[in-house]
Amino acid sequence: MYRFKFIQHLLVAALVALAATSCQLKWKLPDLKDQAAMISVQRYDRLESTYLTTADFSALQQMCTDYPIETRTLLENVLQLGEINDSEINKKFLRLFQDSALQTLISDVEAEFANVDDINEGLNKAFKELKKTLPDVRIPSFYTQITALDQSIIIGDKSIGISLDKYMGQNYPLYKRFYTKEQTEQMNRAAIVPDCLCFYLVSLYPMQDFEKHTEANRDIYISRIQWLVNKVTNGNFFKGQYVKEIEEKFNKSNITIQELLTTSDYNTPVPNK
Repeated sequence: MYRFKFIQHLLVAALVALAATSCQLKWKLPDLKDQAAMISVQRYDRLESTYLTTADFSALQQMCTDYPIETRTLLENVLQLGEINDSEINKKFLRLFQDSALQTLISDVEAEFANVDDINEGLNKAFKELKKTLPDVRIPSFYTQITALDQSIIIGDKSIGISLDKYMGQNYPLYKRFYTKEQTEQMNRAAIVPDCLCFYLVSLYPMQDFEKHTEANRDIYISRIQWLVNKVTNGNFFKGQYVKEIEEKFNKSNITIQELLTTSDYNTPVPNK
């Protein structure tokens, strides 16, 4: 139950971020017949790391030139340092990360995620399966970043930002200062692919007036998406009473996955037609 409450908070934050950025972000995706087989995470975090540890202005220039949308989203919507055209915003950005703990965090992220081949492979497999289930789903682009422990997954318009600093492992020392043991249980690299899918599906199939629903209704809504994530990843990452009930009852029902995600009946995990 604690996990449900925690992810509810994260999903609300993701929807707020989506609303704040969707009108600004215009991504151009490659015209590929099989986009899911071509997912490769863009390492924006490496440029960010270079600038934040060395104050190398060329790295900042490359961030703004090669990744203008990611940079604007990070500074304005995630870190909330002000508007991108603020003459002081770059100094604010650099100053924020001069804290010794954050400098250590940047270094540790670089070491932990020196290689992300497993994440690329996981995303490709998962989205390939998702396309079989929901053929009309567009495959977003992906990039990695460091957000000073602000948010895990950032959903933009056709893009997903992965905050690597939120996936350093349950026993990462810095987490003990800010999170409970329960919160850190799934703050590891194995959670990245399921979280990307979960947050992305929430953005595609949102629950209207999320915060106005009862806690039980919200749990059922989230459980439907979590169950689908477990299904397409062939795993059991998300657990819970309703996830288990959906698994037990879905195949015995006459409802499709599309209908399960779009129905407004949140009184039961698997409603009838």
